[in-house]
Amino acid sequence: MKLYPNLIWPTLLVCSILISGCDEQVNSSRSAGALPLAQVTYRQMETVDIPKIEKFSGRVVAYQTSEVRPQVNGIIMERLFNEGEMIVKGQPLYRLDSRLYSAAVKQAESNLQMTRASASIANALVSRYAPLVKTQSISQQDYTTAVANAQQAQAAISQAAALLDTAKINLEFATITAPISGRIGRSFYTAGALVTANQGNALATLQQLDPIYIDIQQTTSELLALQQQTPVEGAVADRVPVNLMLEGDIPYGHQGTLEFSEAVVDPETGSVTLRARFPNPQHTLLPGMFVQASLSRATQPQAFLVPQSALQRDTKGEPMVFVIDEQNKVSLQHITTQGTLQQNWVVTDGLQQGDKVLTQGLVRVRAGDTVNAQSEAIAQQIALHTTPAQHGG
Repeated sequence: MKLYPNLIWPTLLVCSILISGCDEQVNSSRSAGALPLAQVTYRQMETVDIPKIEKFSGRVVAYQTSEVRPQVNGIIMERLFNEGEMIVKGQPLYRLDSRLYSAAVKQAESNLQMTRASASIANALVSRYAPLVKTQSISQQDYTTAVANAQQAQAAISQAAALLDTAKINLEFATITAPISGRIGRSFYTAGALVTANQGNALATLQQLDPIYIDIQQTTSELLALQQQTPVEGAVADRVPVNLMLEGDIPYGHQGTLEFSEAVVDPETGSVTLRARFPNPQHTLLPGMFVQASLSRATQPQAFLVPQSALQRDTKGEPMVFVIDEQNKVSLQHITTQGTLQQNWVVTDGLQQGDKVLTQGLVRVRAGDTVNAQSEAIAQQIALHTTPAQHGG
């Protein structure tokens, strides 16, 4: 085979020109088919003072609790209430056998009458001796003795009157009444049972349920952190609003107030007890229930609210957000968060007043991209006006 060297170089030159033309055509095709700018929504940051919400576990405690006990001995003749019903202060609960106490009252009344009669005789004797001692018809000693006897008789009247009052009080105690108003529980004794004064076991228990207390436990570390953030008087101030969450994440329909914070730390648990007071008109809260209480006794000044959907995390798990500048160019900004408020993160560092944080359309966005951005308010207006009207069929 015979080669022609003079034809090789012209052939290579033609091929290179053709390849260069193909590359330019491909590049021009790519430029013509470039993707449009990503559509995103941003929120412009404004500083706000945000209340710091503290959440604690709490236990429901009755506003008042009274264990009903007898103050005299006797046999229960009758129970005068229905278990579980509402009781008014002073309402009769049990009736004891009162015959012995009625007899004691009558005896005390008789003794009082006897002492009054004796006192009358002694006073009459003093009256008779008074003129006689002046004429020395009787000795001074006899007169002095008569006066002393009259005074003793008067003291005996007071003593007999006190014994009569005691007998009447014991008779009243034979009917056991409610010491407070509230709901009464089950009766631990029935008719026919023998009860004794000041016995250890209660006949029944009364609890006032409206209003009601919530005892909240706060650790000393939490208390010290709060005192560093606020003045001392603010850290223990009362009348702080408190909200409750019941089991099953059910919000309680009434707001309470913080009544006081104990000044003693429990050495076993290392916690301080806070007590809140709540209205409980429907008796939804019952003593012994566990609830979650949230309260705010301090504020986070100059913070930002960033929607939870806007937060991203880097490979180390650190929080960050996409921010755009005046040319709508995207950059990543690391932030510091301190909890949440509703559907927002509370950001305390990493952002400035007026920063534009991307909140929607983040899937196609990367740092360094240029985007087509609109504010949340404008996006909401566009969505409102572009929603198709619903017509009846």
